[in-house]
Amino acid sequence: MSSSNSKTKTPSSLSLCNSKPQPQEGNMALESQPQKNKYGHGVFGDVYSIIKEMEIDHHNNSTFDFQFPPITNFLGSREVREFISGALSGAMTKAILAPLETIRTRMVVGVGSKNIAGSFIEVIEQQGWQGLWAGNMINMLRIVPTQAIELGTFECVKRAMTSLHEKWESNEYPKLQIGPINFNLSLSWISPVAIAGAAAGIASTLVCHPLEVLKDRLTVSPETYPSLGIAIRNIYKDGGVGAFYAGISPTLVGMLPYSTCFYFMYDTIKESYCRTKSKKSLSRPEMLLIGALAGFTASTISFPLEVARKRLMVGALQGKCPPNMAAALSEVIREEGLKGLYRGWGASCLKVMPSSGITWMFYEAWKDILLVQNGNPL
Repeated sequence: MSSSNSKTKTPSSLSLCNSKPQPQEGNMALESQPQKNKYGHGVFGDVYSIIKEMEIDHHNNSTFDFQFPPITNFLGSREVREFISGALSGAMTKAILAPLETIRTRMVVGVGSKNIAGSFIEVIEQQGWQGLWAGNMINMLRIVPTQAIELGTFECVKRAMTSLHEKWESNEYPKLQIGPINFNLSLSWISPVAIAGAAAGIASTLVCHPLEVLKDRLTVSPETYPSLGIAIRNIYKDGGVGAFYAGISPTLVGMLPYSTCFYFMYDTIKESYCRTKSKKSLSRPEMLLIGALAGFTASTISFPLEVARKRLMVGALQGKCPPNMAAALSEVIREEGLKGLYRGWGASCLKVMPSSGITWMFYEAWKDILLVQNGNPL
């Protein structure tokens, strides 16, 4: 009986039967009869039947079960919400403080009046009130990704460095012995906040520096660059892609002390103040004041580098662009003395202090909305 059944089976049915467990004797006759392929005939019918079997296995929780992560999980992650909080805080801050940014940029690069009140009057007389918001469109386009990247990177790197620091200390950090001298390779001297601040400044600068160049050109020389499109075309025509990264080296050098000090000061003062007052969090006015103090300190320390950076970025407009940062600093000292390194410092503090305070206040507020109210602890 088995021999006759084997003659009636087709090669394809043999391959399918061999891949399944052997039937019991009671079902031998039923299994031995060739079954009609209800999905079709030929190669395509066999392929379709295999696909249908895979679908059945999928419903039976087999190894073919695969699903893409829902987009809501991605948008609801802590990192994304921190990036969004940074973007919103930056946009709201720049919308309020755009006139101060305009005056600060003009004074730093030496355009027009040398005092704050005179610069305000000069801009209004020449361009009207809207002149105080010159370059604000590109400034808004710049600050949204800049603040998102900077604050988001700061939070991520801070958590990663803190976790690494704790694991390093708990696992008894390595020891190095050179002769009779033992060295404990501890990370206690490295501040996770300082590392995170430096990383935040570098990341945002590398990504958003071309927007900074465009903003400065539109602010300083609106007659040469009346619109964003014309500015992009003329800058590319004059120097190619590299022109959008004019002054990138001094920007990175100047950003390191500023960003490191800014985040370190804010985080340190915040924790010390909360510990002294036995508080878990700051009020909005306290965030505003501590953020302003952090911005003032960081700006004062790094301001000479900021002057050199601005000179390099817009030097081409005046037909004399220093070749490097050291040459820019030497040029300022030669023309104006040491006080020239802090020309525009008052206007800078007038802009940086409220900007820093408002940014932190808005950022912490948006984190409360997007993180705490959604069940994510800060």
